[in-house]
Amino acid sequence: MSTKTMLKSVIGWLLLLLSWQLQAQVLDTIVAVVEDDVILERELQDEVLAVVQRIQASKSEIPPNYILRKQVLEKMIVDKLQRQLAEKAGINISEEMLNSSVADIAQRNNMNVEQFREELARQGMDYTAFLNNMRNEIVINQLRGREIGGRIKVTDREVDHYLETQDKIGDASIQYHLGHILVAVKEGASASEIQKALAKAGDIVNKLRGGADFTQVAMTQSDDANALKGGDLGWRTMSEMPTLFVTDASNMTTGDIGGPIRSPSGFHIIKMLETKGVGQHTIVKTKVRHILIKTNELVDDAEAKKRLLALKQRITDGDDFASLARTHSDDKGSALKGGSLDWVGPNDLVKPFEEAMSKLAINEISEPVQTQFGWHLIQVLDRENKDDSSDYRKNQVRDAIRKRKIEEETELWLRKLRDEAYVEIYEDRL
Repeated sequence: MSTKTMLKSVIGWLLLLLSWQLQAQVLDTIVAVVEDDVILERELQDEVLAVVQRIQASKSEIPPNYILRKQVLEKMIVDKLQRQLAEKAGINISEEMLNSSVADIAQRNNMNVEQFREELARQGMDYTAFLNNMRNEIVINQLRGREIGGRIKVTDREVDHYLETQDKIGDASIQYHLGHILVAVKEGASASEIQKALAKAGDIVNKLRGGADFTQVAMTQSDDANALKGGDLGWRTMSEMPTLFVTDASNMTTGDIGGPIRSPSGFHIIKMLETKGVGQHTIVKTKVRHILIKTNELVDDAEAKKRLLALKQRITDGDDFASLARTHSDDKGSALKGGSLDWVGPNDLVKPFEEAMSKLAINEISEPVQTQFGWHLIQVLDRENKDDSSDYRKNQVRDAIRKRKIEEETELWLRKLRDEAYVEIYEDRL
C-alpha cells in the first residue's frame, strides 16, 4: 500500500471516529433538568420512537416532530417527578411482581409469556424496554394509590343521590365515548395568562366545529396526559365522567363539541365521539352445600381425601348428605345447616371451590376439591339466572364515582407536582 493510500485510509477512519463521537455527544445532550435528575436526548428519542410506532399502528397522522417531541418530553417530566417521589416513599417493585404482571397480560391476550415476548418482537418492541415501562407504570400506580386513592371515599348517600337524580342528566344505561382536550392554566396564573388560555381554547373549539380532525388537534394542542392518545377518554357512563363535563355531555349528540369548560386545571374541550346502550345484567346464582375436612398434624392431604371419598360413597349408597355434614364437616358454621352455603354468586367463594362448583350438574357431588381451607365435597342443589341489574348498577355507580374522584384529584395533584417542581427545559435542543 502506498503512503498516499495509507494516509487516505487513516484520514477516513479518523473522520468516521469523529462522526461517531459527535453522534454520541448529541445523544448524551441534556434536554431537561428535573429536580436532581436529567432527561437525555437519547431517552427522548427512544420515547418519541415508541410513541410514533403506536400512532402508526392506530393509523393516525403523526404530528410535526417538534410538537411530538415537546408533548413526549412533558409526559417524561411528569413521569420522572412521580418516580422520584415514589423512590423517596420507598416504593419498590420486585421481580416476582413484575413477572406476574407480564404473565397476566400475556394470559389476557391468550398467550404464554414466551409467545407474548415473540409478539412484542414482531411489533418491533424491545422486551427490556417493555419491562422497564411496565415497572414504571406499576410504581406510579402504587404511588397514586398511596397519595390519592386512600383518601377517596364514596358514601351510600352519594350512590343513592346519583341514582335518584340520574334521569335529570341522562339514562344510566347509556355509555358515552368522549374525546378531551385541555388548555392548561398553572396554579396562581395571572388574569392575562388565564385570558390567553381562554382565547386559545376558543380558537380550538372554532377549528373543531369547522371540521378539524379532533385526534390531530388533541395530539398537537392538548396539555392533558391523554394527548398522545388523541385525547381519547374511552367509554363512560354519566357517573364515570368528570363532574364538570356532565352538564355539557348530557345535551350533546354524536359529533358535537362542548366547551371551553373552566376548572382549576384550565379550560376543557370535549367531543362526543359515540354513544351506546347497556343491556340488562344477569348473574348465575348457585345453591350449594359442602363437607369440609381440614388438614393438620394428624390429618394430611391423603387422609382428608380418603375420608371424603368414603363419605361420598355413603351418600351414593343412600345416606343423607346433610346428616353427614352435621357430624363430619369441619366448617362448623355450615355444618349446623347440613353443610348449606345457601345461594352464592360469582366471586362469593374462593376460586378453586367456585371452579369445581360451576362444572357440577344439579345434585351431582364432586370429587374431593382442595382450597386454602382444606378439602371439600361439594354438591350443587340448584341454579338460577338472577336479574342483578339493581345491585350491579349500584356497584357500577360506586366504582364510577370513585374513579371520577380519583381522576379529578389526580389531575390536580399532577398539575401541582409539576408546577412546584424545579424543571428546566432547553428549548433550543427541541
